[in-house]
Formats: sequence, structure tokens, C-alpha cells
Amino acid sequence: MAGAITHGRTPAAEGRQSGPLIVTEDVELLDDLLRLCAAAGARPEVHHGVPERGGGWETAELVLVGDDAAHRLRGAGRRRGVVLVGRDQDDPGIWQRAVEIGADHVLMLPDGERWLVDRIADVAEGVGAPALTVGVLGGRGGAGASTLACALAVTSARRGRRTLLIDADPLGGGLDVLLGGETAEGLRWPAFAASRGRVGGSALEESLPELHALRVLSWDRGDTVVIPPPTVRAVLAAARRRGGAVVVDLPRRIDEGTAEALAQLDVGVLVVPAELRAVASARRVASVAGMVLRDLRVAVRGPYAPGLDDGEVARLLGLPLVGEVPAEFARPDGSVPPGGAARGPLARFCTAFWERMPAAGGYV
Repeated sequence: MAGAITHGRTPAAEGRQSGPLIVTEDVELLDDLLRLCAAAGARPEVHHGVPERGGGWETAELVLVGDDAAHRLRGAGRRRGVVLVGRDQDDPGIWQRAVEIGADHVLMLPDGERWLVDRIADVAEGVGAPALTVGVLGGRGGAGASTLACALAVTSARRGRRTLLIDADPLGGGLDVLLGGETAEGLRWPAFAASRGRVGGSALEESLPELHALRVLSWDRGDTVVIPPPTVRAVLAAARRRGGAVVVDLPRRIDEGTAEALAQLDVGVLVVPAELRAVASARRVASVAGMVLRDLRVAVRGPYAPGLDDGEVARLLGLPLVGEVPAEFARPDGSVPPGGAARGPLARFCTAFWERMPAAGGYV
């Protein structure tokens, strides 16, 4: 169990240690906290009381205080990132002690172990602002959503941003193929299918194929087409923690896994061909996706049916207009991927898209 005492949050200052500071004299509690630090890949600093001035009390981003040691910290300077850790679920006095030492959270073991491992791992990874995360989905089959997703990712990487492209459509044929990297070394979705709990951001990035200066999580040619929703959530969260930009190619069918992906998007782009049947189909897709995703926009692809233009398509769908997606033919071997021609019309469209996005995750 973990409870919060609201103070707000201050970003980590320069020079802070990557592991937490542990303050306790309880040997059993210390063993548990060291075990959780090991699980999170962090090396803690351990003290029985407040360290000398200039030590971990000022520099550690996270301080774990055993309930046994709370009385030793009553005179210490107030700071953010303090967690008071106890075991007695029925002790109402722990909340008073948390207030006395200025703790942000009260956590009870063993119930709060998973939360604490995640928090320690965030510190160890040096988590900053999350990535700007954009999802692309088609208003109907063959709308060109995968092509646009690749082009957005390629354009982002060309601008020097850390970029991760995630293929969330198991029936789409594989974005690694579209990028010419079917045989590239690295993990695909099935490798994560059996994973449980937290996925490390840096470990995820390093394990994936690198194509055209970006990392790609796609599918292999096997039969696995279902990834458990908790795994989708963990992988997307890990990708976002690395900052930069994350582009997700989404299926039109909204299942539990897709809903998990939608929940982590900042912006969704619905690609709709300019024809009445496509608009009718896109309305249904938008209705379902909009139940999870707050910021959904439409990008229109020509040629236009009589009486339609991009503004009219946006009006019929009731969505903000991104613009008209220009046609561009990529080489079948992936040597020049979608958006790969820096001065091509698709790359210019994607560049304009990123320039309109708010700064997030280091993306400016």
C-alpha cells in the first residue's frame, strides 16, 4: 500500500546520485529495501540517520526512511522525494510521523513493493520529461496509416531527436519490412509477450533494431498476434520514459491492448481517404478511439471524391484538421523509407506536423 501527501514535485537537480538514500536501523527492513533496489538496478546509499551536510540528504532524488528512524529526522531540513516506509497497516501514527519529517508518501510493505520498485527504477534511469507520443490509425483499411507513421518517425529522427517507432498492429505486415529491416538484429513484440511488470527504458531501446537512425519495435514472422494488455502498457511506458518522440502505428480494431496504447498517447492522427465510405468508416473508428484519446485529429489523403475537400472531411468527422497527406512512393526494398527524401512532399508535411506540436519530452 502506498499513500501520497501532496507537495508537488521538483525535477532532479544536477549532481544528484542515481540511487536512493536509505535511512533505517531495522535490519529486516533494510534487507527488503536493498532487495528492491537490486530489482530496480539501483545502488543505494545507506545511513542510520541524517547524513552530514552536503551528503545524500541533499543530493539523492529519492529518500527511503524506515518508520523506525523517523524520529531521527525531525530536525532535518525539508526536501522533496521522501518516502516513509513501514509494515504495520494498523498504525495510524505513521501518518503523523510522515507529516513531521515532510514525507511525500507513506508506503507499507509488502503491499507497496511494486510501486516502490518502479519509483526506484525511475530514479536509476534518470527519468525526465516523457516523450511526445503520437499515434496514427487508419479511418479504413489501406488508408496509409503505416506509411505516415513511418514518415513521422523518420522525419523526427532526421531532426536529431531520440525516436522510437512502435508497430501496434499485429496484422499489418511489420513496419520493419516497410523500413527495409526485416532481417535486422533485435527483439520483436513476441519477445516481450511473457514479460511481467516493469520494462526498463534504456534496456528496451538498446534491444530493438536500429533502422534509419531510429529504433523500431515490430513483429516477427511467427504466429503470435496477441500481446497481453499489461505488457503493452509496460512497453509503452518504458518507451515514453526515454524522452524524445514515440510514434505508434495503431490497428483500426480497438481491443484491450490498443486501448492501453491509446491511453498513453499525447496526440492521435486519423488518416482518412477523401471518399464518403472512408469518412463513414472513420467516424466509427473516431468514436471508439475518442473514448480513450482526448486529442484526436484528422489527416486527409486524396484523390478527392466530388464535393469533398480536406476541410469538409474534417467537418464531417468533427475533428481538427492536420492537413492533406501528400502521395510519395517509397522504394520497395526500404532503402528510401517513407519520408526518407528530406525535401520530398511527405517529409515536408511531417516536418510541419512536428513543428506544430508542443514541446514535450525534450522535443522542441
